[in-house]
Amino acid sequence: MDLYQLETFLAVAEERSFSRAAARLHRTQPAVSQVIRKLETDLGEVLLDRASRDGTLTAAGEVLRQYAEKLLNLRAEAGVALDELRTLHRGRLSIAANEYTCLYLLPILDRFRRVAPLIKVSVHRSLASRVADELLAHSVEFGIVSFRPDDSQVRSVVVYRDELVLVVNPSHALAKTKQASIQQLGKENFVAHNIPSPQRQKVVQAFRRYRMPLNMGIELPSLEAIKRCVALGNGIALMPGLTAQPEIERGDLVRVAIPELQFERKLRLVYRRQANLSQAGKAFLKVVEEMSTELGDPFLFHPERTG
Repeated sequence: MDLYQLETFLAVAEERSFSRAAARLHRTQPAVSQVIRKLETDLGEVLLDRASRDGTLTAAGEVLRQYAEKLLNLRAEAGVALDELRTLHRGRLSIAANEYTCLYLLPILDRFRRVAPLIKVSVHRSLASRVADELLAHSVEFGIVSFRPDDSQVRSVVVYRDELVLVVNPSHALAKTKQASIQQLGKENFVAHNIPSPQRQKVVQAFRRYRMPLNMGIELPSLEAIKRCVALGNGIALMPGLTAQPEIERGDLVRVAIPELQFERKLRLVYRRQANLSQAGKAFLKVVEEMSTELGDPFLFHPERTG
């Protein structure tokens, strides 16, 4: 039993005539009769009362009619749903990001929501080290990370250029200089993130190279907490520029350039290399590329090669 047979059966039941059903389906009457006979053979039931001239259904035929209508309605609904996906009137976009990389997403999602306001967007907080695993497990469609994944099954596109910045309270002595050397930081109290990262390791190595102590007197679990702590005058901090930009613009924090600690950081949009992206995913990728073209640096769109 297939949908073609059910469609033919319903036409006969509704038209109460093989000839009218054939005309409606643009088929010959013998072809329609053959479909009904095969359907009855497959089911082992007589569906139409041949003794009746008005195409009356048997009890089995009436039961089948009800289910046939449901199945064909579901087919029509499936077609509408797929069309809605193609036209971005339905769908879902799932992205994995951490506290830092989520900030890059905000202007992107603002643009995407204008393009596809009916698409449900879900950003999952995830450790950067777990993003590739989540992609390969099909838990999310995209991820944002600040390093290039080693897994060859993951495609990587550089989408943003950031840098490490030193921020201090406006009343701090370094706030007036706008630039300092790493030697001037040896006696300072740093407020640091308590999660190890490649960027933190670079900073530690730089202080060792210049034989300067790195006093991390306070370690906190979030970048937001670090900013507030520094704004209260409880130390200084090194953090991604993207994270501190709003506070620097408002004057809550002051950026101080440290030539020895100029570390560039690239954010990458990652997704499965063999993925068939959803229509929502394709639209999101297009928005990312369009924003890099329109806004320019620090927004980028540089696909990376493997190997």
